[in-house]
Amino acid sequence: MRVSTDSYINSAIAQTNSLAAQMDTLENEATTGLSVQAPSDDPEAMETTLNDLASQAAQEQYGNNITTLQSQANSIYSVLESLQTLVSQASTIATEAGSSTSSQTDLNDYASQISSIIQQALQLANTKDPATGQYLFGGTDSGQQPFTATTDSDGTVTGVTYNGNSSVNQTEIGSGVSVSVAVPGENNSGSGPQGLFADSRSGSNLFNDLIQLQNDLSSGNTSAISGTDAQNLQNDENNVTYQVAYNGNVQTQLNTASSMASSQATSLNTGISNASSADMVQVMTQLSQAQTAYEAALEATSRVLQISMVDFLG
Repeated sequence: MRVSTDSYINSAIAQTNSLAAQMDTLENEATTGLSVQAPSDDPEAMETTLNDLASQAAQEQYGNNITTLQSQANSIYSVLESLQTLVSQASTIATEAGSSTSSQTDLNDYASQISSIIQQALQLANTKDPATGQYLFGGTDSGQQPFTATTDSDGTVTGVTYNGNSSVNQTEIGSGVSVSVAVPGENNSGSGPQGLFADSRSGSNLFNDLIQLQNDLSSGNTSAISGTDAQNLQNDENNVTYQVAYNGNVQTQLNTASSMASSQATSLNTGISNASSADMVQVMTQLSQAQTAYEAALEATSRVLQISMVDFLG
C-alpha cells in the first residue's frame, strides 16, 4: 500500500510541477504578448523571427541612408537652381554686350555684373551640406573648401582653382542597389560622374568662361563676346541643365526606394508579429485551464498525503 501510495504521490508532485511550469510559461506569454521567447519554444519560428529581425535592421539602415541622401539631393538642387539663374544672366549679358551698339561704358558695367556673378558662383561652389557640414562639390575630398580664387589688387577674380577630386561616394539604398547624389565640382578625366563647374566631355568650364567674358568686356572685344564667350556659356548652361535633370532622376529613384523600404519594413513587422506573437484569447483560456488543473492537482495530492499519514501512523 505504501509503495503504491508513494508512487502516486511522486506522480502527483511531478504533475503539479509540470502544471506550475506551464502556468509560468503562459503567464509570461500573457505579460509579454510573445509566444516565442527562446529557441527551444519553437525553433522554426525563432529562426524565422531572427532572419526577419536581421532583414528589418537592414531595411532600417537603407531607410536612414535614403533620408540622408534625400536631404543632400535637396541641398544640391537648391544650388543648381541658383547656379542656373546666374549662368542664364551671364548668357544674357553676353548677348546684349555683343551688340555693335554697346559702348565701352556699357561694357564696363556688364563687366562689373559678371564680376558679381563670379563671386556668387564661388559662394555656391563652396556650399556646405547643412546636415553634415561637409562641402557638397569637392568629390570625396569634402572636408576642405573645393574652390579657391585668385584676385588682383582691386579684388577682381582672375583665376579659380579646384582643390577637390572627381570621385563620389556610393550609398546602398537596397539590397545590391547603390546610388550617389553627389556631384564633383570638376571632372576633366573623361570618365566618371560629370563635373558641375567644369567637365571636359561637355566642354564646360564655368569659372574660366566667366573670367574670360569679364576680360573681354573690360577690353571691349565684342567679337569674342558674341562668338566664343556666348558659345562657351551655352556649354556651361547645358551642363547645369544636365545636372538638374540628373538630380531629378536620382530624387525620383530615392522616393521609389523609400516607398519600397517602408513597405518592406511593414511586411517584416507583420511577419515577426505573426511568428512570435501570442494568441491572447487562446493564452488566457489555456492559463485558466492550467490554473484549474493545478488547483485540482494540489487538492488531490493533499488528500493522498493525509491518507498516507494516517496509514503510517496506523
